Amino acid sequence: MKKTTFSILSLALLVTANLFFWAYLNQPGQFQSWNDSMMGVSFNPMRIHHDPEKGLYPTAAEINEDLSLLKGKVHSVRTYSVINGLEQVPHLAAQYNLNVAIGAWISSDPVASQQEVDTLIGISRNKHNNIVRTIVGNESIMRKEVSVDQLIGYLRQVRQHTWRPVSTSETWDIWLANPKLADEVDFIAAHILPYWEGISAEQAVDYVFDRYQDLRTAFPNKPIIITEVGWPSDGQPIHKAEASTENQAKFLRDFLNRAKQEHLTYYVIEAFDQPWKQSIEGSSGAYWGLFTADRKEKFSMQDAVFELPEWKNWASIAAILSMALMTLFLFTRARMKLSGKIFFGIIANLSASTIAWTASIGASQYQTSMSLILWCILLAMQAMAIIVLLVETLEISEVLWTRKGKRSFKAISAPSDFTYPKVSLHLPIHNEPPEMVKKTLAALAELDYPNLEVLVIDNNTKEPSVWQPVENKCRLLGENFQFFHLENWPGFKAGAINYALEKTAKDAEIIAVIDSDYIVDSHWLKSLIPYFEKSDVGFVQAPQDYRDWKENGFKSLCHWEYAGFFQIGMVQRNESNAIIQHGTMTLVRRSALESVGNWGEWCICEDSELGLRLYRAGYDSVYVKESFGRGVTPDTLSGYITQRHRWVYGAMQILKRHWRALLTGHKSDLTPAQRYYFVAGWLPWFSDALAMLFTFASLLLTALIFIDPVHSELPVNAFILPTIGLFGFKIFRTLWLYHVRVKCTTMQTFGAAIAGLALTHTVAKAIWQGLFTSKRPFLRTPKFEKQRPFLAGLVTIREELYLLFMLWSAAIYMMSLEHFDNLSGQLWTAILLVQSTPYTASLFLLLINVMPNTGSFFLLPRLHKHQKNV
Repeated sequence: MKKTTFSILSLALLVTANLFFWAYLNQPGQFQSWNDSMMGVSFNPMRIHHDPEKGLYPTAAEINEDLSLLKGKVHSVRTYSVINGLEQVPHLAAQYNLNVAIGAWISSDPVASQQEVDTLIGISRNKHNNIVRTIVGNESIMRKEVSVDQLIGYLRQVRQHTWRPVSTSETWDIWLANPKLADEVDFIAAHILPYWEGISAEQAVDYVFDRYQDLRTAFPNKPIIITEVGWPSDGQPIHKAEASTENQAKFLRDFLNRAKQEHLTYYVIEAFDQPWKQSIEGSSGAYWGLFTADRKEKFSMQDAVFELPEWKNWASIAAILSMALMTLFLFTRARMKLSGKIFFGIIANLSASTIAWTASIGASQYQTSMSLILWCILLAMQAMAIIVLLVETLEISEVLWTRKGKRSFKAISAPSDFTYPKVSLHLPIHNEPPEMVKKTLAALAELDYPNLEVLVIDNNTKEPSVWQPVENKCRLLGENFQFFHLENWPGFKAGAINYALEKTAKDAEIIAVIDSDYIVDSHWLKSLIPYFEKSDVGFVQAPQDYRDWKENGFKSLCHWEYAGFFQIGMVQRNESNAIIQHGTMTLVRRSALESVGNWGEWCICEDSELGLRLYRAGYDSVYVKESFGRGVTPDTLSGYITQRHRWVYGAMQILKRHWRALLTGHKSDLTPAQRYYFVAGWLPWFSDALAMLFTFASLLLTALIFIDPVHSELPVNAFILPTIGLFGFKIFRTLWLYHVRVKCTTMQTFGAAIAGLALTHTVAKAIWQGLFTSKRPFLRTPKFEKQRPFLAGLVTIREELYLLFMLWSAAIYMMSLEHFDNLSGQLWTAILLVQSTPYTASLFLLLINVMPNTGSFFLLPRLHKHQKNV
């Protein structure tokens, strides 16, 4: 009871520490205050449900409401058009003592432009005493909507019909490049927006006044009015310019105070956020307002400024989520030590905070129906990545900090009065090298077991020269060895061993199965058969192992990659009676096998599927981690890839057939632990499939940047955890668990990690094919395969090479863009490079395969402690 209470208190402290972490990250920005009214603001009363593209414009009541919000905060407003309701602004603004700079929108449409000009002239000639200036066109030259001469023509029309000051609004550089335009205006109306020029927030105010001085120098006889100046509160960074609420507050307060000192006339862009601008200006175009689109003031001009004002709500959500995760994953782990629970708790809290942080970003932005769908998809993908992360974290905690259980099995000696049951050993072969199979048979002949028959089933080998030498060898070994050759036999390997069941001796109680390349130890059966004395034991499994891994670097990498599963994963699964049955070095109770319907010929992983059915029928299993037999590793990268594809595809077949039992427990005797370990064991493969989706998404988004870098958005926050975070954690997990559980050197551990990474694309492809197709053929792993030339190897991994080329090209392109020379761009480049790592590993593994000497450093034997000391 004390231990439970202490664990709960410790995990509660973690949640509390996470809340303090949120508070630390969300400390408010402290900037100089602004205690006066602004000179002027740009005014556009469009709300979140308005859209000029669809002809949806504000009503007079909405315009009036917006102007009332500005009363006392600004002296003047600037409009960009005089139609679609904006012609009412001077009259409505007068009620709140607001001056107006009215503007006509000039575009490439001469009819619409002339309508704007005529309306502007009409309004300016009315008795609106609050109209202080008129502006004909807004960035019309910069947008290349009209020529300078065309714009001058519109300016002259207005100047002829109004006594009010007339100008056009352009960016500061357009004015400097077109001095003749200045001759046609009464004042210089300039936009100085350092954000769009990639200037950092720290340098932005100085930059504005430097450009202002440039204009004064160029046009000494003209008044200079800054008609747009400001900073967005959100959006894509540009070079060194970061859009944020704190940067907006800092810029505005610094600018306003300095502008007051230097007596500038200006209009801050803008009064209200304009979500509709995102399609024109990119994400940041929506966030220049002092108020949100919902008409809520973003921050006070005097108080401290929070980047995420609702951070306490999001921190609370993260706390609740982390508690739920810790409860879900840890409540059944009674044997886990406190250190393991704390380690898991730390990762759970960080994961919950990450998902809450990502959600807060999406929630604080203006979303369209499409962008909302995309955000939900990204959040779902991130949630799946977090589940994988937590499952792997739990594995580390269980391996390192779980008290030893009661299911640790090893070779045993039977009591003197034990009667060994008859064993029927089935050896399925198909097109195997006959000399290799004869060595396997010779080892079987040396088995020290009193009651054994060996059935060799050759299915569908076409060349008699391949299968007849094996038949002759069986004949020489005596009557206990029987050979069967099957032509056009269905069911692949399962079909062959089901045939063997029909030919099995009536009194055989145990079925043993090995692969054709395995040389078994003579004491294998005597060491493991006694476990069947317990009547509920359905099968006994020994690990796969390999005898030729020291031949070259490629085989070494493959061997140690396999070893992780059998020396870590299977050992841990065994504690919960949830191991994966394998089709070699396996012993099955015959009555159990027949009671569940024999081997499944529909599945290309008939061994794993049988083990699951035995569990569902209530049988127990035994896993002994000692090796009793050793086969040969694949000789080529092609063989290695083919084997893994078969395993993963078969797992998807099993998942689709048994999903109710695995995910819901429906009509199943599976324990919760068995369901967990079967699903959790496949999750790392699903994470590879998820990584493929993120890779394609990254390439697509980078392509969009290539097409339109200014308006493209990089969802870096949603990609960091599923790419860099998950990749880094997987490497960390591999290195740590191998160090603890697998007897290999550090270089061999790295080699195992490289081999696993090289299979990422194969695993991902097999997942998607397995989920959406049903009947892929059984492809055997070739034995003693001749080494393929390098070019043939390149063809084998051509898909990986295509993706590697695209990712590297995308990364190089991103590094070349000055627009993305910022943290966001650098992180995106890092994401692309991390995503390329598995494909780089495939190429590296191919080089090791075709040039065996290059991998010699992976063959170094493990040094024992006394050797290290010497």
